Amino acid sequence: MFRTFGVVLATTTMTLAGLAATITGVQAQPALSAAATPTPGPTLTCPPALPVSGQFLSATTTSITIRYSMILSPPCGYDPPITVILFASREDATAWRNPVASAVSGAERYGDLTVGGLTPDSEYWFRFSAGDKHDPYVISGPVRTLAVSSAACQATVTIDNRWTGGYAATVTVRNTAQQPLNGWQVTWRWSGDERISALWNGVASTSGADVTVRNASYNGTLTPGGSTTFGMLVWTNAATGGLTLTCGR
Repeated sequence: MFRTFGVVLATTTMTLAGLAATITGVQAQPALSAAATPTPGPTLTCPPALPVSGQFLSATTTSITIRYSMILSPPCGYDPPITVILFASREDATAWRNPVASAVSGAERYGDLTVGGLTPDSEYWFRFSAGDKHDPYVISGPVRTLAVSSAACQATVTIDNRWTGGYAATVTVRNTAQQPLNGWQVTWRWSGDERISALWNGVASTSGADVTVRNASYNGTLTPGGSTTFGMLVWTNAATGGLTLTCGR
């Protein structure tokens, strides 16, 4: 009996040893790769919106002001600065050829850009670019500068005080039309390093050397022959020269 039990025990031991070897062998096999083929990432889908927009704001005989808004950031849009570029025809604007003039924004994602040095009573189309990217969507126009004869107002400047490094000036805006003037703007181009340090009775915007001063909320309406003024302090290291002012709606 004891001998029989020993045989059974030996047989059981061998069976368990074989089972252990089998289990050990299974565990030693290399695990199968869970992802033999890389799973592609999600495809970027830009929202159905223009990355930048622009609209004509105002014009003088030699300048056009465009209001821009950078709606989207990269990769679906642009980062500032942004450039507004004018063309003399829609065909030139479409082909990005023969640009006439341009203006570059600051770090703001929205604002107004004034493009100066233009021809009176002329049509222009405008487009936008940012860095090395040409925006493919916005082609706007035509926008027109004022004719010289259609200027509704006249602007003259008086230097009130001068000192080393700057001066104070007063600009008089007069309605020269036969009907009330509702809203005015005065534009000019600096000849050197001038910059406005303070301004009152008007709202100033600049684009490079080009300056535009629009009426304040309370002095924009002038009766025929009526006038108003705005003043400014100007810093400059150059000799004070005269300003060539253009006045318009």
